[in-house]
Amino acid sequence: MRWRGSDHDLAMQQATAASVLGDFSASDVVLDGQTWSFEQRDDGFFTRPPDGDVPEPEQRVAYTFGVRPLQQYLVTGAGGRLQPLPVAWDSRPREAGGQRWIHIYQGEGLRVGDPLHWTGRVQTWNHQCAACHSTGLERGYDEASDRYQTRWQELDVGCEACHGPGALHVELARGDDAAGARAAIRGLGHSPGRWTFAAGDPIARRSLPAEHAQREIDTCAPCHSRRSRIAPDSPPGDAFLDGYLPSLLEEGLYFADGRMRDEVYVWGSFQQSRMHAAGVRCSDCHDPHSLEVRTGPDAVCASCHQPAVFATSEHHGHAPRSPGASCVACHMPERTYMQVDARRDHSLSIPRPDIAALTGSPSVCAACHEGRDAEWAAAQLAQRGALRDDPHPGVAIAAAWAEEADAGTGLAALIDDTAQPAITRATAASLLGRELDRKTLPALRAALADPDALVRLGAVRALEALAPVDRLALGREQLRDPVLAVRIEAARTLVEAPPDAWAPGERVALADALRDYRRSQEINADRVEAQLNLSALETRLGNAAEAIERARRALAFAPNEPVTRVNLADVLRRGGKSGEEEAERVLREGLARQPASAELELALGLSLVRQGRPEQALTEIERSYDHAPDSRRIAYTYAIALQSAGRIDEGIAVLEQAHSRYPRDPELLYALATIERDRGRRAAAARWAEALLALDPTDRHAQSLLSSLERESR
Repeated sequence: MRWRGSDHDLAMQQATAASVLGDFSASDVVLDGQTWSFEQRDDGFFTRPPDGDVPEPEQRVAYTFGVRPLQQYLVTGAGGRLQPLPVAWDSRPREAGGQRWIHIYQGEGLRVGDPLHWTGRVQTWNHQCAACHSTGLERGYDEASDRYQTRWQELDVGCEACHGPGALHVELARGDDAAGARAAIRGLGHSPGRWTFAAGDPIARRSLPAEHAQREIDTCAPCHSRRSRIAPDSPPGDAFLDGYLPSLLEEGLYFADGRMRDEVYVWGSFQQSRMHAAGVRCSDCHDPHSLEVRTGPDAVCASCHQPAVFATSEHHGHAPRSPGASCVACHMPERTYMQVDARRDHSLSIPRPDIAALTGSPSVCAACHEGRDAEWAAAQLAQRGALRDDPHPGVAIAAAWAEEADAGTGLAALIDDTAQPAITRATAASLLGRELDRKTLPALRAALADPDALVRLGAVRALEALAPVDRLALGREQLRDPVLAVRIEAARTLVEAPPDAWAPGERVALADALRDYRRSQEINADRVEAQLNLSALETRLGNAAEAIERARRALAFAPNEPVTRVNLADVLRRGGKSGEEEAERVLREGLARQPASAELELALGLSLVRQGRPEQALTEIERSYDHAPDSRRIAYTYAIALQSAGRIDEGIAVLEQAHSRYPRDPELLYALATIERDRGRRAAAARWAEALLALDPTDRHAQSLLSSLERESR
């Protein structure tokens, strides 16, 4: 059976002499500057973490986690938790550099209390890892006690994880309601259709439309994507966006050209590929049971791409059988995670060193041509006439990330180009919120009505940049969207719209969508993010006591995270003078833990302003600016505080410096224009007002400001 011994079969195992690959013979190993001790005894495998990591000096390994290229180990934590050790066994052969202990977070200097420290909530197996390494998981989290009673049907990734409940297959075999059983079986399964070459065509085509591959991709997506669960039960093969909320091509997760940067687990990468658009599914390249590439990396490409056309020096520009002649070397470059785990990008994109140079993305060519930059590689391709000159979506996305002038035009064009992948258009739509004006608004309207749910999801996220009443005017239809992910994002975004803006019956749709949104967060109630999201929702609904309770819970989960303290302080201050005083106490407690947190210093400074203590406030805001001078929000706040203190020239200097970094930020321009106006420098104020109008000629406030300045000058 091909599944036996696969990564799915070995995803998680009881820690036994047969399953543990690491060298636990009594020894001390120095990893990342700290000493770890390992020992194998008759009653199991044990490790002694560095002093101060955990109260218990000795940890018993309960389970192995994964198998290649490294194997991690799970130990038991408080409240039914399992926690993965940060040290893992490199299971590669010794000649490949393996058979050694490694530290997954080498060089990051994580200590107890850091969000990513191995003892922390972010690393808890029960939520973070379990669903994709086991079958039939019941997390069993009790919010009141903050404890788990996690159970599973199978310890590893078994048949039912992909094929659904086995009882349905038994019914089908027996003939008991065979039609019903067949209809209920989800997940992996080969529909008819073969890949064939038409006469003279170098690329094979499938005899069925691309959508026939979707169920299989939706089966694999939950465990091979960066996402959060939004439904309590999502059977294998069900529509992905009805059970999960995926990340788009977000800065930090992907490079601007679409290739993966952080661990994003393939789905978002593959969604961008021409292979996906043509109907290729996972099992066309990978055996779904052994998980191995069917015929070897380059050979599997040849099953759909004629070698006589593509495996030639004329195509790839390299000597035959050289590293540069490999399909995957150029079209699926590797990126290494957890020190030794090399994973191939699945966007299967054409190398574009010219785009890498423009966007700051890594050049694919540099993997082989060490010391050569993207400009050199682009010149080499241009010299042999192989450099493409067609538009690339990465240029528009990079411009939006950098907030370049007229970035909205490129985003709007990307949204309107239906030949682009849905995830790329969705990303453009989500970024358009920063760039909305009369020219780009039609693209957002079109995205909200797009046939693809992913594009609609991105468009709903863009609405957050608008005033609540404008959000509702544009996005009200999404409250009844047939796809769960879109509905709940719409509910979260539109809930602040004023009561008189709602049409008859829409409040019912909002209530239904909010119920789904609450449930999506309660599913993840053991996560800080879910508690913060619920706190924000209750704040928007005016439920102060519930908002505070959720905020306190988030702080208890992550006392060293500034965002949890700032959020609690924000909901507390809404309770009047006593609330503001309690908010100050919460913020000062945070600064005692993290004395250089710009977020906490800014929040404390604003609290002191509200309490009528301007001199103390300015001190805190100045510290915040010193620790984060590149933050536009902090720079703006600091400049206004300086102006209020009579230090106007200093405030103008701070604003001008911030404007040089963020030339398209209207808030900075408004501040510059009004401060210059108020101190009688009308010509300077007019220049800033004109800059505002250059950004958006329809800006009525800027028009009015410039008109008044011109009248005063006359």
